[in-house]
Amino acid sequence: MQESLDRIRNSRKTPDFADIFLRKNLQIADFFEPILSDFRIIFERDPAARNWLEVLFCYPGLHALCLHRLAHWLHCRGVSFIPRLISHFGRFFTGIEIHPGAKIGKGVFIDHGMGVVIGETAIVGDYTLIYQDVTLGGTGKEEGKRHPTLGKNVVVGAGAKILGNIQIGDRVRVGAGSVVLRDVSSDCTVVGIPGRTICRKKEESLSPLEHGKLPDVEASVMHTLLSRIEQLEKELQILKNHHHSQSTVKS
Repeated sequence: MQESLDRIRNSRKTPDFADIFLRKNLQIADFFEPILSDFRIIFERDPAARNWLEVLFCYPGLHALCLHRLAHWLHCRGVSFIPRLISHFGRFFTGIEIHPGAKIGKGVFIDHGMGVVIGETAIVGDYTLIYQDVTLGGTGKEEGKRHPTLGKNVVVGAGAKILGNIQIGDRVRVGAGSVVLRDVSSDCTVVGIPGRTICRKKEESLSPLEHGKLPDVEASVMHTLLSRIEQLEKELQILKNHHHSQSTVKS
C-alpha cells in the first residue's frame, strides 16, 4: 500500500488533494488493521468464542487492546494527559493495565486478562498470547528501556512475571507462575522460579494451547536424584555382600 502511494505521489498527473486523501486513508487503515487482527485471532485461540457479538462485548482483553491502541496513538503524538486517562479507564473496566507507551503488535490475544500489567517501554510482538495475572515489568528506577521485549508468537502462561530490559525470542513459551529475569532464545521454553530455559527442537509444532506438554524441570531433577540414589544403594549392597562373603571364607 505504501508503494502505491509513492508511485501516485511521484506522478505529475496526480493533484495534491489526492495525495492527502490517500495518506489519510493509509493512516486510518494502519490504525484499524491491528484491531481487526486482535478480533480475528480470538476465534483461532479461544475455543469458547462462539460468535462475533459475544467476542465484541464480552472479551475484556479485546476492550483493553482497543483502548490501548487509541491511547498509544495519542501518546505518540505528544498528548500528555488523555492517554493516561484512557489507560486508567481501561484498567478500571477490564482489570488490565497497559501503559500508553507500550508497543503492542497485531493479533495479540489477552485471554481473561485480569491482573495483567504491561509497562511503559515493553514491546509485545505479533500474535502473542498472554494469560491472566501476567506482568511485563521493570526491576528498578532506571530511565530508558526498562521493560521486556517479546518476539512473535510468544505464549506467556498465567501468573508469569517477565522483568527487566530482556529479550524474549520468537515462539517462546513461558510456563505459568514462572519468573523470567534473563534473555531467552527463540523456540525455547521457560519454567520455574527463577525461570530455567529449556530449548526444544524447531520441528516440534505445538499448539499455543497445549500447556500440558510443558516440561517440569524440578520433577526431572528429582527423578534423576532418585535414580542415582537407587544405583548407589545397589552398589553399596553389592559391596556389603562381597565383604560378608570374604569374612565367611576367613572364618
